[in-house]
Amino acid sequence: MASPSSSLLSSVNIGTPLRAASKGVSRFRCLALPAHTTQGLSDRRYYSSRSKNKPRKERVVILGSGWAGYAFARTLDPTKFERIVVSPRSYFVFTPLLASTAVGTVEFRAILEPVRRLPGVSFCQGWADDVDFTSKTVRVESNAADVPASTSKTVVPADLGSDGSQSEALTPPKGKKLFDISYDKLVIACGAYSQTFGIEGVREHANFLRDIGDARKIRLRVLSLFEQCSYPSNPTIGATSLTDDEKRALLHFAIVGGGPTGIEFAAELNDLIYEDLARIYPDLIKFVQITVYDVAPKVLPMFDQALAKYAMDTFTRQGINVKTQHHLERIRLADGPLGKDHGVLRIKIKECGEDEISAGLVVWSTGLMSNPLIQKLAGSSFSLGETSEVAHLAKDPKTGGLLTDPYLRAHATITTPSDNTPTATTTPKQSPLNDVFVIGDCAVLENDRALPKTAQVASQQAVHLAKALNNSYGTGVDAKPFKFRNWGTMTYLGGWKAIHQSSADELKGWVAWVFWRGAYVTKSMSVRNKILVPVYWLISWAFGRGISRF
Repeated sequence: MASPSSSLLSSVNIGTPLRAASKGVSRFRCLALPAHTTQGLSDRRYYSSRSKNKPRKERVVILGSGWAGYAFARTLDPTKFERIVVSPRSYFVFTPLLASTAVGTVEFRAILEPVRRLPGVSFCQGWADDVDFTSKTVRVESNAADVPASTSKTVVPADLGSDGSQSEALTPPKGKKLFDISYDKLVIACGAYSQTFGIEGVREHANFLRDIGDARKIRLRVLSLFEQCSYPSNPTIGATSLTDDEKRALLHFAIVGGGPTGIEFAAELNDLIYEDLARIYPDLIKFVQITVYDVAPKVLPMFDQALAKYAMDTFTRQGINVKTQHHLERIRLADGPLGKDHGVLRIKIKECGEDEISAGLVVWSTGLMSNPLIQKLAGSSFSLGETSEVAHLAKDPKTGGLLTDPYLRAHATITTPSDNTPTATTTPKQSPLNDVFVIGDCAVLENDRALPKTAQVASQQAVHLAKALNNSYGTGVDAKPFKFRNWGTMTYLGGWKAIHQSSADELKGWVAWVFWRGAYVTKSMSVRNKILVPVYWLISWAFGRGISRF
């Protein structure tokens, strides 16, 4: 059955006949969820669970291929459920090692897990655009023809507001298609975007570190800056080399954000420069400066004072500057040839007055903001079956995430129109939706709203929910509420040193570094990557990091 939007573009319905989808079609860049393009797929792929000899499996549609979505799809029992993953990314990224890939310590392929390699999982590559909770369908915009870098979930696209709204009616780009996927159960695991706080120039000029494309851009930029500063002068043809001040501007690396991501990237970058690039560009090392800026009184606030101080002392010995209580107000391209030809940036910081700081690279790592899809879903209402009740998903006012009960079911606020006055409604009541679940960065537990937005929380929620469904959750069998178990926090500091803190112990130095590496190897999803990661570590130690630009 063709969807109501067929006048705009071709639509494809997957599965059972669907009701009319919602009229408002908003073109959204929602945080990543693998989406399955239907062209070229045999009917058998989608209807294998409807064999004459086998009962129909419940279809579970998973929005997201990050820590929550991928771990859930991986754990859910394929003999009981039909699994469809929808995401603009066709892979899962092991984000704790992104900083290592950005400097060549580990190669990109070693931290990627293709979604299509999950046995029995169907995959749709595209952006989840909307959900019709009444007809139980998800609308998806295909993006398989996009350049891979454009599918990054780093920041909200410029053509969308923070609520995901778009001023003009949707006209799908050439080559794009909208299609609907029906579901029996929906798992929303579409994560979050990087928080820019609306600061001028951040979106346009800063580099983020949340996806593999971000890491690749950073690696190419770092190597490019050293090459630009190494050119000799040639007076006979009028070519002059950069001045010392210009080289100092190009080789200033600014990291905004003093959390584990920013600190680990500063440490990895310092290792790259002084262990590898110093041998190749010995004359340029004197111009290098790495600076970490943060608005808080101290960096690494999740660690206790002693470990945070150890981290700062380690950075001081390595020559990395840490400037706390610094508020960045603007990033812009430098004037003249330095900005136009070399891409030097000027950073305006409140505490520095009118003076601007030059940098060749700015890496932004300051937290998360709500996904536009989540804002859209929370702002729309829907009817519950054939009743007159109207519901909308409950949203946490502080973070913008969707509220869930302890069993990870989406919370809905339900109202019933009054019989006497059509415009009036009864007192709203709260009730969970038994077939809609929310996990990962976009979820907020009503009984524990302080849970951090980390991979550890997302993966535990995913495994908990998958096991609950495997054990017939929602069909009369009691399920346990989700309870987060904190396995600790660790951060690499460079020079084979790290810090680790948990309820059981605190480690620092080389011992913590061994624990850090061991933990990341064991937590890698596939056996393939459990082998590749230590192999690349060994190669980097024996032969140096990869410094080729391609």
